[in-house]
Parts: sequence; structure tokens; C-alpha cells
Amino acid sequence: MSARTKARKRALDILFQADVRGEELPIMLATEAKRAASEPDRQASWLYARDIVDGVIDNRDAIDEQITTFAKDWSLQRMPAVDRALLRIGAWEILYNDEVPTAVAIDEAVELAKEFSTDDSASFVHGVLARIARSS
Repeated sequence: MSARTKARKRALDILFQADVRGEELPIMLATEAKRAASEPDRQASWLYARDIVDGVIDNRDAIDEQITTFAKDWSLQRMPAVDRALLRIGAWEILYNDEVPTAVAIDEAVELAKEFSTDDSASFVHGVLARIARSS
């Protein structure tokens, strides 16, 4: 598994936990930074995970607007928390990270949806991210 794939899982964990617990993302990020400092063997995945979460924090309104625009009759609140987090990660990579090809961002989000969310989540995540990619 690549360091970026591991990083996406870490970012998913941070975004999901903050959402479910109702905690602020910067606080969750600081907690994870402390944990990462004590785990030097996971440093490579931590750096990109932090980039993702920082990117979501910095661009959350625009990212959420894109998601709600292209989610077709799904409000953010109605989506499973895992899907919401995956869509934010994928949208950030598509819209704000030129180093990640769009197809890779979508594929990675879909694979994580298959692993961590509902049976219908992979196709939902794929559809929303594909529409975001086409519009950007």
C-alpha cells in the first residue's frame, strides 16, 4: 500500500472522527500530530494526511458547495459520515492538488468507500466526484 493511500486513510479517520464527535478539525488535527510525532515509521503517510486535512479546513465551504451541487438531491447531513469525509478528500484532491491525477483521486475514494462504507457508497462517491471533476 502506498504512503498516499495510507495518508488518505488517516485523513479519513481524522475527518470522520471530527464529524461524528462534533469536534473542530484543527483540534483533531493537533491530536493526530502529537500521535504522529511518536510514530516516526508512519511519518511519510502523516505528512500527506495533514496536507489533506489542512486543505479541507482551508477550502471547506467551497468543497462542500461542490459536493452539494453535484450530489443530486442529497444534503451533506443526509450522507453517511464516511461518505461525507471521502467526498471532501476526493474533492480537495481534484480541485486543489495538481500532483494527484483526477482518476487516481476518484479511484482512491471509491476504494475507501468499498472498504469502509455502505454497499451503495462506492457508486455514489464515484458519481459525485466524477461530476465535480467534469465541472472543474
